[in-house]
Amino acid sequence: MTQETIISIFLGIGLAASTGFRVFLPLFVLSLAAHFGLWELNDNWVWIGSLAAVITLGVATLVEIFAYFIPWVDNLLDSVAIPLAAIAGTAVMVSTVANLDPVITWSLAIIAGGGTATAIKGANAAGRLTSTATTGGVANPLVSTVETGTAAVVSTASIFVPVVATFLVIIILAFIFSIYRKLRPRKNRKT
Repeated sequence: MTQETIISIFLGIGLAASTGFRVFLPLFVLSLAAHFGLWELNDNWVWIGSLAAVITLGVATLVEIFAYFIPWVDNLLDSVAIPLAAIAGTAVMVSTVANLDPVITWSLAIIAGGGTATAIKGANAAGRLTSTATTGGVANPLVSTVETGTAAVVSTASIFVPVVATFLVIIILAFIFSIYRKLRPRKNRKT
């Protein structure tokens, strides 16, 4: 495996994780990077770097970000965004991974890309639902701000320093897993 291939996998994982926070923002960042020649996409995905894609994904990103600031609409968006995050996570992995057999590329994209995006989006949706239930939605804009900021930081790091972005993803997944373990019902072991 070449260094280019490893870096492309790190980039894909970082962007896939970011789609778990905001579906369109990582795609927009990738579109900008491709448009300005910062990252070369696989042949079938070159269209993401077109001006039309940059504009379309930019508008979709803005709409998504602002929609998440509307209580109750944000919860509705989460229910739709979980499968979209899986698709987007898979797509960004396929579009960025270089020099691998298509079977390996697609397997990696589905497992690492779609799986990571779905895990993060599912945890975020549960967190937002808890925020809505405990604060009546008052804290949801703060949750949305943190999610958008995280998506922006990880997406940008993915383009410029993919290895750092992968470490950020590992930290995020470890944090999510630790919260899950604390909240998971424990079985009573007395016999």
